[in-house]
Amino acid sequence: MGALRRPFLLLAMLALVLAVGVEVGAGLLLGGSDAGPALAGSAADLGVEVADVSGVSEPSGRGTSYLALVDAAALWTTGLFCLGLVLPERIHGRVQGIATLIFSIVLIIVAFLALVIAFVELSIMVSLFLAPPFGTLAYLALWGFFPVGDAAVLLGLVLLLKLAWAGLLLLAQPKFIQNKGLVLLIGTSLLCTVVLEFLHRLVPVILVSILDDLGALVFAVIAIIWALVLLIGAIPAIVKAIRATAALRAETDPHR
Repeated sequence: MGALRRPFLLLAMLALVLAVGVEVGAGLLLGGSDAGPALAGSAADLGVEVADVSGVSEPSGRGTSYLALVDAAALWTTGLFCLGLVLPERIHGRVQGIATLIFSIVLIIVAFLALVIAFVELSIMVSLFLAPPFGTLAYLALWGFFPVGDAAVLLGLVLLLKLAWAGLLLLAQPKFIQNKGLVLLIGTSLLCTVVLEFLHRLVPVILVSILDDLGALVFAVIAIIWALVLLIGAIPAIVKAIRATAALRAETDPHR
């Protein structure tokens, strides 16, 4: 692979950790603002009078936080590169396979549960929205006023950090670009971020929560696919490690 520039690799890891941190914290950073006046106006348009709507707040959405499921695979892969800086190659090769196997299984389980939650919520959203006037009003009260502007700021920050991650990886080792799996993983992560921002801008604000949840559902599926890729890729590494261990024992055991 040639010389590996360690500082750039560590900075790439830091950039991705920050990006995933923003995604995970999106549920706390987004939403919560008062949406009562907007709900009252929407209710009037539907011909429904509402009394007290002071408790209605903007939803946080799931799309941005579900991006972390996709980026978990990227974070794990980058972490393995960094782990190779501190572990001997022989030990790193043995640890990598079994650790990746465990990680991929955990990611599949978490992503599947997240997929079910997003699917159920999306079904409820659509059912309520298509049941005017009171079902639609209930939908508006829960999900009708998505904070598009705040989400755009967070997604812009996440995208910037991911671009920094990709650029720093190339600076750390230009030959990383020959790793088709890594390039595809980077492309998937960046594309998902851009697509989510596009979905937020595609429809009127009262429908953004539906598309945001749809995006979250797709991200969970993508995360499961990448977890399966990691799982399949870990099997040869585990077999190789087992064979290497068996060969080492055969050499050191005088009775064999």
